[in-house]
Amino acid sequence: MEIIFLGTGQAVPTAQRNHTAILLKYEDENILVDCGEGTQRQFRKAGLNPCKLTKILITHWHGDHILGIPGLLQTLALNNYSNTLDVYGPSGTKKYMDHIMGMFVFVGKIHVQVHEIEEGVFYDKKFILEATPLEHGTPTLAYSFIEKEKKRIDMKKAKNLGLKAGPLIGELQRGKTVKLGKKTVKFSDIGHIDQGKKITFIFDTRICKECVDAAKDADLVISEATYTEEMKDKAAEYKHLTASQAASIAKAANAKKLYLSHISQRHEHEFPKILKEARKVFKNTFIAEDLMKIEV
Repeated sequence: MEIIFLGTGQAVPTAQRNHTAILLKYEDENILVDCGEGTQRQFRKAGLNPCKLTKILITHWHGDHILGIPGLLQTLALNNYSNTLDVYGPSGTKKYMDHIMGMFVFVGKIHVQVHEIEEGVFYDKKFILEATPLEHGTPTLAYSFIEKEKKRIDMKKAKNLGLKAGPLIGELQRGKTVKLGKKTVKFSDIGHIDQGKKITFIFDTRICKECVDAAKDADLVISEATYTEEMKDKAAEYKHLTASQAASIAKAANAKKLYLSHISQRHEHEFPKILKEARKVFKNTFIAEDLMKIEV
């Protein structure tokens, strides 16, 4: 898996930070979490092809998280996007997407499938996508991408037992016991299970139990950190998180790693302070930057 931070700023962008947009790449899936203004250009700057997009997950419908959708859709249409783009979001998403599609003279054609979701697993195929409602004064969701466990066969062990690639190996991978002459072979004799990884996205919320629930045992949490700790009263007023609150969520959730994003323009020159506050609570914390790429 690869994560590309296309935008890591808050409501007002800066010269260094665009509005929120994060791309998750997994096999043939390209999943965009939020689509702030200018996201289509961030694709170009990152050297990415937007026509490979498969899904957009909208956390909530505040402008800094969605104003890039019209331009991105137009870019896809003009480049002969041939897939069906699945757009997922909280209550109201269908209405808002209808407004977007009707607010300007659209050039070209694109097929968009809109899904309104509330809570729990909403996609379960090659991987799982799960939504958790948060508290931000408007319908808001955290998202978790959960990779399914994979059964791995040690072909060296298999060959030592006289097994070759073929139907019997397939049976073992499906958890069945097979007969090899007088021997009985189980999956555990020649294989192991790789646990899937979990990535959780938490944007625009005050601190609440649901944040911890969403991030439980995540390999990576990407969270807003709009304010420093000295502005925690303002964070509470506007239903946002401080950097140390984001860190406390990662710690309580037993997460492995935390990346901070959605940082207010007022803290543009205070990143060492933000990082220090967060690492006091959760050591494995980092600050995301626009166009940063990380592997998970």
